[in-house]
Amino acid sequence: MIYFQKTPIGRIGLEEHDGALSCLYFETERIPPDSGAGKTDLLEEAFRQLDAYLAGDLQVFSLPLAPHGTAFMLGIWELLSGIPYGAEATYRQIAEASGNIRAVRAVGTACGKNPLPVFIPCHRVVGSDGHLTGYRGGLSIKHALLDLECRNRKKLHPPV
Repeated sequence: MIYFQKTPIGRIGLEEHDGALSCLYFETERIPPDSGAGKTDLLEEAFRQLDAYLAGDLQVFSLPLAPHGTAFMLGIWELLSGIPYGAEATYRQIAEASGNIRAVRAVGTACGKNPLPVFIPCHRVVGSDGHLTGYRGGLSIKHALLDLECRNRKKLHPPV
């Protein structure tokens, strides 16, 4: 089941499968032709949390996620989920954390195939020089998400 809604980062589609969020679609992406459209309680809650995140009022999502990918990709996505709100990591750091320093390009591929961007925060992964690199939704959305987190991390957790 897929449901679409307008958000501050464009029209987003969220897909639920077997009671878990399985995919996010940006407005420029092709939707599988056999996907059924409709709203469920989970999709409604996912959009409520996404809206709160995009408003700067939520830092951690509490939704059941069920991304589909290889064992390597699932491991990388789990590592991405550990990058704190408002922080960044490099592809190299993620490769090192995975136990395979030579897997930098494979980490990039896993980020590009992340079916749940924003919920699994691949936007927090940057190049080794700190520059923004590819993002499924486009670099403008990646930049907007990082900027949002940077601004709101300070708002939600002021310096002591």
